[in-house]
Amino acid sequence: MHTHQSFPVPDLIRLAAEVLQARGVPDDDAQLTARSLVQADQRGIFSHGLLRLPLYAEALRLGGINPTPAMTFSSTRNAVAVLDADGALGQVAMQAAVRRVIDAGGAHGIAAVAVSNSSHYGAGAFWSDQLAEAGFLSFITSSTGPVVAPHGGLEKVLGTNPLTLGAPSAGGWPLTADLATSNGAYGKVIAARNEGRQLPEGWAVDFEGNPTTDPEAAALGSMIPFGGHKGSAVSVLLEAFASSLTDATFAYETVDIWSNPASRMNNGHLVVGIDAAAFGGRDHTEARVADLQQRVRMSGPAGRTVHAPGDPERAREAEAATSVQLPASTADQLRRLAHELSLTTV
Repeated sequence: MHTHQSFPVPDLIRLAAEVLQARGVPDDDAQLTARSLVQADQRGIFSHGLLRLPLYAEALRLGGINPTPAMTFSSTRNAVAVLDADGALGQVAMQAAVRRVIDAGGAHGIAAVAVSNSSHYGAGAFWSDQLAEAGFLSFITSSTGPVVAPHGGLEKVLGTNPLTLGAPSAGGWPLTADLATSNGAYGKVIAARNEGRQLPEGWAVDFEGNPTTDPEAAALGSMIPFGGHKGSAVSVLLEAFASSLTDATFAYETVDIWSNPASRMNNGHLVVGIDAAAFGGRDHTEARVADLQQRVRMSGPAGRTVHAPGDPERAREAEAATSVQLPASTADQLRRLAHELSLTTV
């Protein structure tokens, strides 16, 4: 039966950071990545949380992720830069990219960084939140490993190609859309397999193209884009945005670390930030966004609140401010990993 176990947030961050440090990751980078993973679990996005720590640890051990990258920026125009992440943890690469966007965007009103030679960067809202805190609207996307067939296709050509859009708000937290462009994140397939659960209908097909709810069959087959042909079109274009500006690979050119932890995935990311201060002013934009959030929340029938984008995750994070309910399968993996590395477990 699917069960959860409760753990103090500081203990989870400590263990995650120690695991990464044991694999050669410097302390600051380990702490950053640990916070990214634990926050995803706090927000109920278990597919992007500590479920992935054993994978990161194995990829660091085998060379799929570089624990001490020599990342380099190149730029031909002041508001635009390319970051070669040298096989870094995606969180480490993205932190550098976000800082560059905030610095350059503050000077020019808008900035963009395209990243190559990276890996999985965790939940996208971790990055759009930082941009919103600085008064920026943001567009963020990434390539991944090949797991999605285009609408009408059978071959795994696309990744789950996440899209994160954020806007700063005076209403307590940013307006945030953070989603995979497949019907479900691939990490949720892994979680369902680990927990012995079936997938929702409409998420995946088996290798012959037949609909399936079996996570094992889905892993051998393909995920399905959200929104039929329209969602598939968005996913294809995000692949272009994420990987065509640099030497990053498209999903169909990539060997996923889920399949081979020694693979240097060469994921591409794109971060675009728009500084509200350069337009109608930060206070103006944040007030307008807060008005929109509130109007959405009040749009339901009497007595029922409608969620604005990002509300459910923030509510779950508030409930999990001090302790997180992790799926038992993830908790078991963490204990095995701690034992393997001779670390104090949670």
